[in-house]
Amino acid sequence: MSQLMHPDSSLFDDVRGDFYTVNFEKGSRENTFILNLGPQHPSTHGVLRVLLELDGEYIMRAEPVLGYLHRMHEKMGEIKTTGQYMNNMGRVDYLHAMAWNWAWAGAAERLGGIEVPERAEYLRVIATELNRIASHQVGWGAYILDLGAFTPILYAFEDREFVLDLLQMMSGSRLTFSYFRLGGVASDVPPRFFEKLREFIPYMRERLKMYHKLVSGNMIFKERVEGIGIIDREMCDRYGATGPVSRGSGIAHDTRRAEPYSVYDRFDFKIPVYHEGCCLARTLVRLDEIAESLNILEQAANQIQPGPVQPDKPLKVGYKLPAGEAYFACEGGRGKIGVWVASDGGKNPYRIKLRAPGFSNLSLFAELAKGTMIADAIAILGSLDLVIPEVDR
Repeated sequence: MSQLMHPDSSLFDDVRGDFYTVNFEKGSRENTFILNLGPQHPSTHGVLRVLLELDGEYIMRAEPVLGYLHRMHEKMGEIKTTGQYMNNMGRVDYLHAMAWNWAWAGAAERLGGIEVPERAEYLRVIATELNRIASHQVGWGAYILDLGAFTPILYAFEDREFVLDLLQMMSGSRLTFSYFRLGGVASDVPPRFFEKLREFIPYMRERLKMYHKLVSGNMIFKERVEGIGIIDREMCDRYGATGPVSRGSGIAHDTRRAEPYSVYDRFDFKIPVYHEGCCLARTLVRLDEIAESLNILEQAANQIQPGPVQPDKPLKVGYKLPAGEAYFACEGGRGKIGVWVASDGGKNPYRIKLRAPGFSNLSLFAELAKGTMIADAIAILGSLDLVIPEVDR
């Protein structure tokens, strides 16, 4: 199905300017009007506001308005100790908090020259891949709900409870995780954890088959998303799109492979790539990534050995980073997460910068939605799998 565009799409080539200079009733051109999508609309997945200038049902302009959920995470890093700041990471992207835990721990460890025990590295991988599955389950179920189908999200959340049970066994939490510690993880897993993990892996593989049968091949779903919201490689490069958004456009880039960290080089896994660049491609990438995470979990469970999960001399919450700067990147559920930290040797970091993949992925929406219909814009927005607290930070 080809993407529906406004009959006179050439109108949009020169439509730029600031929304705040236009008449909010009539828009900037004759016969156009302004419509607010959000910040309370369910399909914006949080307090995201998108100003739309419409010609009938066609979008002439789409401008995301951010800042409704800005919590100053970067600034808070300047008034917290290195250990205290880990709690913030569970609240940046609450759907894949483990990846943000890792990004902060990795940056601080790189600057401090801190070694991580091997067992802790494996537990980090297990925690992050389980959390990736849970994140994609929410993204898949909520996306189908955006498009009008209710049943899939019930299956997704039913299966997600099994994942959260495992994550709770590891960390004691089910959402805003703070499991990582500088030099390791907070605690080892209980005795029955790996038994439960090995039960979950084949179960989830069978459920994935059902996901595809229920949704991926569904004719109504495919008519809504196939060929819609096509993002090419050049657009990904211009906006810095990463994760399933870029892999759905044929870019085989995954930070776990491109910038190897921890023990990921010991695992055999594929990078799911689709070249169509449409909403359907991005959805299929996420389902395939669940399958690859299951493969990684199976290998990690077979390879992990007994040992410590923290340094011989655990680092205190008030650990002072040495003077200097460091950057660390890891692969989150929405793409490449990056943390840059600078220290002057004081008790708190001097400066922190967070690279949120959702911000870059959302940035392309204004260009991508131009000329499409409102219904297609909802499908496009949902296919980006946005978490607004991460975008706003």
